[in-house]
Amino acid sequence: MIDSTAFLTDVGKVRSHNEDNGGIFVSPVGTLVVVADGMGGHSAGDIASKIATEVLESEWNKMSPPLKAIDAETFLLDSFKRANEAIITYAQQHPECEGMGTTAIAAVCTEEYTAIAHVGDSRAYVYNGIKISQQTEDHSLVAELVRSGQITEEEAEHHPRKNVVLRALGTDPDVSIDVFILQSDLINVLIICSDGLSNKLKASEVQAEIERGVKLSEVAESLIAQANDRGGEDNITIALVRFNEEISESL
Repeated sequence: MIDSTAFLTDVGKVRSHNEDNGGIFVSPVGTLVVVADGMGGHSAGDIASKIATEVLESEWNKMSPPLKAIDAETFLLDSFKRANEAIITYAQQHPECEGMGTTAIAAVCTEEYTAIAHVGDSRAYVYNGIKISQQTEDHSLVAELVRSGQITEEEAEHHPRKNVVLRALGTDPDVSIDVFILQSDLINVLIICSDGLSNKLKASEVQAEIERGVKLSEVAESLIAQANDRGGEDNITIALVRFNEEISESL
């Protein structure tokens, strides 16, 4: 049972405008969570992330119950591909937006399962009531260097090319999309965020905030405030979904 949700995005302390987008969209089918981190500078990044969010929401509104896990995977893959095509088409029609793109992560949350798809370095974490664990692998240069053993995780923290993303919507007609299924009864809180948050806070710090026992909206506000306190160089976006009533939202 989905108990509560929260979504919050912030421009940060340095950027002049917010290129992040997303939202939480509830329907009879379930709950769709989207976080998109645009790139391309000027107004292009926020256009790309807005297109991705709007395509996902539009496709979601067409779905009707019941939706099996395999159907949710298909929905996510198809919607990501449509969003990718829409961003590429827009850029072709608007030369000033050439080269724009966006990371994208989306989750279809139901009582039985949670389907997650992602492209880029926005992340999904799961808190199971005991510990938090990262569920996605970053599609970034430094993550690939860490996986191949060329640099350590500590070196990745301050790598000069930390912001280089290897996959994004809008940059390649044949984008590769990761998609997987989790059991919802093993999730206490699902956390989805842009790298503006994950670059500033450790997973253990996110867990500590969740375990304070406050409303999810307060958790989101506190985490974004902490990211801003540590520099806030990037836009910051977080979405939270609590799957049970273990921690009361009446607190």
